[in-house]
Amino acid sequence: MINKRNIILSIFFLIYFIIGTYLSLTNGISHDQLHEQLNWSINFQAIKDFFTDNNGYQLLQNYIDRYHGIGFHFFSQPFQFFLNNFVQEINSVNKEGAIYISRHFPTFLIFCIAGYFFYLICLKISKNFNFSIVSLLIFFLYPYLFGHSQINGKDIPFLSVWIITTYFLFNIIEKFYFEKKIVFSEIILFAFLTGFLISIRTIGFLIFFEYLIALIILINSKKLEFFTFLFKNKSYLLIFSAAFLFFIYILNPIFWLNPFEFINSLQWMSKYHNSTCTLTLGKCLKAQNLPNSYIFIWLFFKLPVLSILGILSFPLIEKKLFKNNVNSIFYSTLLLTFLLIIFTLILKNVVLYDEIRHLMFLLPLILIISFYNLFLLNKKIFNVLSVVTIILFISENFFLKKYQYTWLNHFAKFTNIEKNFEIDYWGLSNKNLQKKIINFSENRNISKNTCVYGDLYVEAFLRKANFNCFGSYSRIDAVKKRPFFVYQNVRNLKRSSPKSCKLIHTEKYNYLFYSRDIVVGKVWFCE
Repeated sequence: MINKRNIILSIFFLIYFIIGTYLSLTNGISHDQLHEQLNWSINFQAIKDFFTDNNGYQLLQNYIDRYHGIGFHFFSQPFQFFLNNFVQEINSVNKEGAIYISRHFPTFLIFCIAGYFFYLICLKISKNFNFSIVSLLIFFLYPYLFGHSQINGKDIPFLSVWIITTYFLFNIIEKFYFEKKIVFSEIILFAFLTGFLISIRTIGFLIFFEYLIALIILINSKKLEFFTFLFKNKSYLLIFSAAFLFFIYILNPIFWLNPFEFINSLQWMSKYHNSTCTLTLGKCLKAQNLPNSYIFIWLFFKLPVLSILGILSFPLIEKKLFKNNVNSIFYSTLLLTFLLIIFTLILKNVVLYDEIRHLMFLLPLILIISFYNLFLLNKKIFNVLSVVTIILFISENFFLKKYQYTWLNHFAKFTNIEKNFEIDYWGLSNKNLQKKIINFSENRNISKNTCVYGDLYVEAFLRKANFNCFGSYSRIDAVKKRPFFVYQNVRNLKRSSPKSCKLIHTEKYNYLFYSRDIVVGKVWFCE
């Protein structure tokens, strides 16, 4: 007889996957995507030229972002190749734009896969199906992650592989705990996932904190001697180390001539050259000079209220958590990993920007910890609050459609959101703004030779509509030839509006239970 629980889980996954796939393939283009594609192009040329006298590899060595990991591209590029023509058709976008948008699908796909492993981790910790499925629903519907899963081809894959790797870590720890045999293929897979994670983002090396914490807790729980345990299992350690180093080397072309470049990559990426500032409680905080409170401010406004309640309930259920069993090892590993990484990033003053996108990989750990706290405190309270959260998340995803990645919790709604926080820092509004220009020009029979001034991707949705004159918003003060179109979005919103022009569209969205619309873009026609 087929397990009803598996049927329910499968139906939910299928519905979620179909909806998310459609949204990801019809979304706008984020500002990071040109840079990500450039990183791949330079690395790919270096791979092709490595065994020849061509200068592609030297170009990579001189490239400022040579340490910007390309691991996920090995997974995403085939999808981008095969989906390109289809995406051009359904979005009426140019070829370059289609390449960028095509990357959304593999991003959402790996997030869905990670969701299944998130569910399995919850099941390992709680041994309770209802808790695990409810936690998965919240994880999948959490607007901040759902929004990023449709567009963010860097942080979402990193988060996803971290979750998957953590599950296999727990599998290995569980086998050590119950003294079961571990096959070498598991160790090699584990090594591959670790190498793949670091090839996406160099900061992935932090997962070794998680490994070390889990190992120390296991040894302490079983009352073993540390070095005796390592010596007894030296074959596993040697196979993991050899396989890990191999995968790190293969997946990072910049290491091919000099493997010690890995050390340089850690130093470079921890002090990344990007000086972007992030609007935080009304102040523009520079990425390379952040206050110690930066992470905690954004966690307070980005975490679901349910999760914050779960964190606050920790003192009330502490005695129930730390027992001498394998479940306690899993929970303690997640908790201590989260705390150790947070304080390491603060002490090292690591460069962060765009809210908590670079800390996104910690969110699943926080969610599992906080949800389990509430579940242990009172199952009925957890269930009731979870149902309310799920209903709110579904509603908020509807109201914020396309801009879910900017989601803020209910605490933020007591402030002036536009004044205090980033509202579309990746510029997804470009698609709708350009579509409005097309509609306006067709309704008024305006010549397609009319110039359009806008953001980085001003041609993406206009070129196929036969527009052929484009420019940057920063040039409009010098434009003398009229008529022309101009649109503001992203940080251009902070610039002054064009003079003697008619406003023809305002792009906006609204937070649930918030009294004001959030304006993310405007279009003018200047006659």
